[in-house]
Amino acid sequence: MTDVLDFSHEALPTRVVFRPGAAVSATPGEAERLGLRRLLVVCGSSGTGTARAVADALGPACAGLHDGARRHVPVPAAHHAVEVARAANADGCVAVGGGSSIGLGKAIALRTGLPLIAVPSTYSGSEMTPVWGLTEHGVKRTGRDRSVLPRCVVYDPDLTLTLPVPLSVTSGINAIAHAVEALYAPDTSPLVQLMAEEGVRAMAEALPGVAADPEALPARSGALYAAWLCGSCLGVTSMGLHHKLCHVLGGTFGLPHAETHTVVLPYALAYNAPAAPEAMARLGRALGTDDPPRALRTLAGHLGAPRTLGEIGLKEADLATVAAQTAGNAYGNPRKVTVDGVLALLRAAYEGAEPGRW
Repeated sequence: MTDVLDFSHEALPTRVVFRPGAAVSATPGEAERLGLRRLLVVCGSSGTGTARAVADALGPACAGLHDGARRHVPVPAAHHAVEVARAANADGCVAVGGGSSIGLGKAIALRTGLPLIAVPSTYSGSEMTPVWGLTEHGVKRTGRDRSVLPRCVVYDPDLTLTLPVPLSVTSGINAIAHAVEALYAPDTSPLVQLMAEEGVRAMAEALPGVAADPEALPARSGALYAAWLCGSCLGVTSMGLHHKLCHVLGGTFGLPHAETHTVVLPYALAYNAPAAPEAMARLGRALGTDDPPRALRTLAGHLGAPRTLGEIGLKEADLATVAAQTAGNAYGNPRKVTVDGVLALLRAAYEGAEPGRW
């Protein structure tokens, strides 16, 4: 190593339990370890079966089950969940499911200070971050607060065996996006870069196996391992253009979360590539390519994921509005964010042009 190192790194205090069957076998013990005796289990309407199994495993320590999780965590849904938690006299919360469930659990923790246990069933990775998000009047607000960081994350590959392949793919590429932005974040570190590169490699390797055999536990376990790494990277670094774009597209225009990340990532990466050569080199190693944006778009396409903004519901007339909102309030980013630059990126993503060739 020839460069003089200069960085700061802050590790987040989250305990991780990772094994098949852990959702039922480990969650009660983790709650007991934290001294929790009245836990509210939260989930979405489509995940009540799994959440009920966790609730049953908690036995008398379960204070109730609330299935009010919604995409992008609308403020009214968050307010209602807080009221449910208080009415149940809960001393903790267990969020079971994907990003919406984890997000609702974080909203409860943010308002009440209750400790949170996360039992994720997708690859979004948000369970490893202190980042919260709430949507109100078409605007998604995000922030960082240690109070929303789960005290324990229970990773159970068995929970992902029934995750539909299309959602598995887009959720996995969503996780890759976390690692990509961590590689060129202004507050990255050598440890984050190692984790990010390994996370991208592991997810890109696991997803084809998941698509080929959705019930293959090794591939499912590999994808969940990758999600843990990628989410951990997002947890300790700041977000850039990619995440800001996705927050605008999801919060203001209601586009589906994981699919939006999947479509936008190759284009946001291509936009930033000239200003992030080291990140591109690491991604090239992880993906086995000299063109990471194109490789990510090809991976998504081969696995049947959407590849244009038009496919997932954005109207061409809205491109200029998205560009203006994004450029006017961008996060830290390696390349200057301009309205014209973002509009060109969005138009390419809308039309499905080759990343970086617009």
